[in-house]
Amino acid sequence: QVHLVESGGGSVKAGGSLRLSCVSSGVTLNSACMGWFRQVPGKEREAVATMFLKYFETSYADSVKGRFTVARDDTDLILEMNNVKPEDTAMYYCAWRRTYISDFCTISATFDTWGQGTQVTVSS
Repeated sequence: QVHLVESGGGSVKAGGSLRLSCVSSGVTLNSACMGWFRQVPGKEREAVATMFLKYFETSYADSVKGRFTVARDDTDLILEMNNVKPEDTAMYYCAWRRTYISDFCTISATFDTWGQGTQVTVSS
């Protein structure tokens, strides 16, 4: 079975940086999407940065382009957060789904397995 373990969340000042890590086990190599999503109370979960693992193909939410970077190390997924803003405050989740194509890699409802989440709080 697939298992995801997230770490790296915490408190950071606006303009600062944070690095989130998702360590995975039992995942399908090179035939999956992995991604980072975030959610705040009262709002829908949104994709932050995702990757089609086979080709390291990435996508980013418009709100984080130029500030966040997602990277792969084998089947682990790293989110580098730079120049963070108070509106980045959320619970951040790592997710995985098996797929042979990159379609719908940013749709949270299509993902099969989720990590426990790690809280990110940005102070102004």
